Amino acid sequence: MELEVLNITGKGTGKKVKLNDDVFGIEPNDHAIYLDIKQIMANRRQGTHSTKERGEVAGSTKKIKRQKGTGTARFGDIKNPLFRGGGRVFGPSPRNYGGKVNRKVKELARKSALTYKARNNQLMVVEDFPFETPKTKDFAEIRRNLKIDDKKTILVLNERNKNLYLSSRNLQNSKVLTVSELNTYEIMNATALLFVESSLDVLQNNAQ
Repeated sequence: MELEVLNITGKGTGKKVKLNDDVFGIEPNDHAIYLDIKQIMANRRQGTHSTKERGEVAGSTKKIKRQKGTGTARFGDIKNPLFRGGGRVFGPSPRNYGGKVNRKVKELARKSALTYKARNNQLMVVEDFPFETPKTKDFAEIRRNLKIDDKKTILVLNERNKNLYLSSRNLQNSKVLTVSELNTYEIMNATALLFVESSLDVLQNNAQ
């Protein structure tokens, strides 16, 4: 599969790039995508939720009333979960939700996601362009020229560019990532994946 290389004005440059079938043309594995995204989302959870059980609540441990002879149910101390202000029974406690997915499964998941984007014509390639100063207006104009301003877009770079990052962060549905930061969740969550030529070369070379 070949894609035409565009410039930032949205016009063709006359160049074409060939997509590596080992990256963009495999048989997608939906289960690998599920496992990878599940792990990514789980790792984002803070896991800091916490409640106090009866042993952690501040209060007297004195027995409220005698055990028998009152005609009512027996009670222990004021920290009993049945009382207002008492401890909670089996409440949440801090935990780590993170899991592990094998590296080969993660690679398969990312290639499967890229294959889906290629099949659905949601990939674009633009020639490398300089961005000397951070300016949201200029970045928004590039998106309009490429007709992706109404789509959830990821611009994939070869290396970090602070000016592009600062220019994109105030725009809705726009994100700038490097090849190393691109993961299965980000790929599947986007409706337009925009590569600069150098980042596409790095991605395909790393897959070999």
